[in-house]
Amino acid sequence: MKRKIALICAAAMALSLAGCGATGESSSAAETSSAAETSSAAESTAATSETAGSEAAASDFDATQAITVITREDGSGTRGAFIELTGVEDDSGDRTTMAAATQNSTNAVMTTVANDETAIGYISLGSLDDSVKAVTVGGVAPSAATVKDGTYTLARPFNIVTKGEPTDPVAVDFLGYCMGADGQALATEEGYIGSDDAAAFTSTQPSGSITVGGSSSVSPLMEKLIEAYKAVNPNATIELMTTDSTTGVTGALDGTYTIGMASRELKDSETSEGAVGTVLAQDGIAVVVNPANPITDMTVDQICSVYIGETTTWDQL
Repeated sequence: MKRKIALICAAAMALSLAGCGATGESSSAAETSSAAETSSAAESTAATSETAGSEAAASDFDATQAITVITREDGSGTRGAFIELTGVEDDSGDRTTMAAATQNSTNAVMTTVANDETAIGYISLGSLDDSVKAVTVGGVAPSAATVKDGTYTLARPFNIVTKGEPTDPVAVDFLGYCMGADGQALATEEGYIGSDDAAAFTSTQPSGSITVGGSSSVSPLMEKLIEAYKAVNPNATIELMTTDSTTGVTGALDGTYTIGMASRELKDSETSEGAVGTVLAQDGIAVVVNPANPITDMTVDQICSVYIGETTTWDQL
């Protein structure tokens, strides 16, 4: 009898312990579920808060503010192409408003626009980053694809310039690399529009040094090409000098540069003096505003109106 009572007590104790274990596991599961739900709710709240903050920032933008117009310096290929493509330049010449602030490089334009919510500027598409916001032009976003298919109209060539046909062995070899399959693929990889059917290139391994100089818009791509070429031909030394397109052409003509860079078409006056341009790649010109500006699209006529000083505040657009 005592043995039976002992067995019954042992069984009851075992059941009690099992129940406690199950309750603990259930409690732990409930706590985990509760923590997950709390975390999910927090993430959802943060996302909602971020969206609300972004919308609030846009709604806080004072559209009655005067537009700060940012342009490039005289001699800039980007300026030359921009004023021609937008109609800012007409038969009377360059009509850019006297109120425009002039910057001497692509990076300077981007920095200025990024730090001024009232500003508008224009830059090489290949240099575009998240510090500024590119507007669509006539509903078309600037991209390599839209430049290539012609739907984005603010586009121009990147030219490499020589005086006559190049004769320097390093210059000839380097230009062959730039225009070959690897160089053109690199241009496309960097956000420009290179040729899809360029021929393969084999270096002749010449030794010597040359100087390449000119456009600050072409310079970032040229820097990548020079770096890649050094791996192909370590015997050559290439110095890169960043100035502007006009200096790139005149430098090639007067011998300051072995190869010049211009981010525009060459002028008749330049080709008549012996300048020879070879299109390295195509590039778009992005019209950029501060990320806080709610404007997302402008027509070419509106861009022109801003740059000639007819439209002076954002609420007029």
